[in-house]
Amino acid sequence: MKIIFMGTPDFAVPVLDALYNSEHQVQAVVTVPDHWGGRNKSQKLESAVKKYADQKNLEVLQPKKLNHASFLNRLRELEPDLIVVVAFKKLPKLVWSIPRLGTINLHASLLPAFRGAAPINHAVIQGEAITGMTTFLIDEKIDTGHILLQERVPIRNDDTAGDLYNRMMEISGEFVLETIQRLESGKITPTPQRDQFASAAPKVFFDQNELDFDQPVNDLYNFIRGMSPYPASWTRYQDKILKIFFAEPVHKVHQETPGTIKTDYQTYFRIYAADGYLEIEDLQWEGKRRMGIKDFLNGLSPQ
Repeated sequence: MKIIFMGTPDFAVPVLDALYNSEHQVQAVVTVPDHWGGRNKSQKLESAVKKYADQKNLEVLQPKKLNHASFLNRLRELEPDLIVVVAFKKLPKLVWSIPRLGTINLHASLLPAFRGAAPINHAVIQGEAITGMTTFLIDEKIDTGHILLQERVPIRNDDTAGDLYNRMMEISGEFVLETIQRLESGKITPTPQRDQFASAAPKVFFDQNELDFDQPVNDLYNFIRGMSPYPASWTRYQDKILKIFFAEPVHKVHQETPGTIKTDYQTYFRIYAADGYLEIEDLQWEGKRRMGIKDFLNGLSPQ
């Protein structure tokens, strides 16, 4: 099958790799334009997908606008059977309607749950025990198309969003290949989503992630896990921002004001919440290196 792949971050690379090493033909790879970053904007930054495609000598298309005539003409010239999308922009109908079999997208939830840009983060934040992956046919709206295939993925009690992200990456390639095989053989029936069960998973931002210690300790525990490692949750300590990547919840009645921090400067760093406290284990001063609690306490002085 002739396939055009569209994606950007490292999460998309295992699917592209699986397609490249399959019997299918990857005709071209579409990703975001390069941009300048680093100190003084002096470093050219390329997407993880572009780096992989260049290593394999695949044709790379980096349109600034997805409705640009030259880009659309190139897609039509290739006459793809299918477009496969993983972590890319919203596509206009002019693009997703080109392939013979349509355009499929991989989404990191069991749709219609957690539609949006951050399904992994929100599944952990909500304390879900099960999430999964969905392949679906793209339509006019975001994450609303007919479902092709789903696979359940358990969320362990101590999973962070990063743990779940990595586990999904490991199985995503074979999952997409199975979808394509069933689609090609006619052994799959696209199923409409049940919109009444839909939930949202909007993009998450660091500046919105200050921890509210008036909340129950278990909600804080889930929030910290769901924002770890990126964009991270945080609080303020000694007039500086302190990112928190993991903490153990302790349910215990206490008389402390929520947000109170206690430490012996040797073994523990404890933040009190509404119905218990968090034993902080993995953290980082903003702008410094991430560290475990022992290293953190070794460098901490009373104020």
